[in-house]
Amino acid sequence: MAKKFTRKIEDFVCENCEHKIKGDGYTNHCPFCLWSKHVDINPGDRESKCLGMMKPIRIEKGKRDMMIVHQCQKCAYQKRNKVAKVDNFDEIIRIQKN
Repeated sequence: MAKKFTRKIEDFVCENCEHKIKGDGYTNHCPFCLWSKHVDINPGDRESKCLGMMKPIRIEKGKRDMMIVHQCQKCAYQKRNKVAKVDNFDEIIRIQKN
């Protein structure tokens, strides 16, 4: 089955660092602390019942882009997300060192 993507333009307040984030329809994590939230089954669908916080646990090299690997702190689900141009580079480096 092919992955489905639903673009949702939503602003949110990061539940980890409390920054106010302006979403662009592709925003899936806080650009300041890089934390995310387990809200989707397929990107943008907001169908997950878990709603756990997703910690950035490592940075990986993808085919074209660097990827943040998030792990849900409630159910342990892991998901990869592209590093965005606006992401905090110092935080990316800190995660890489851990």
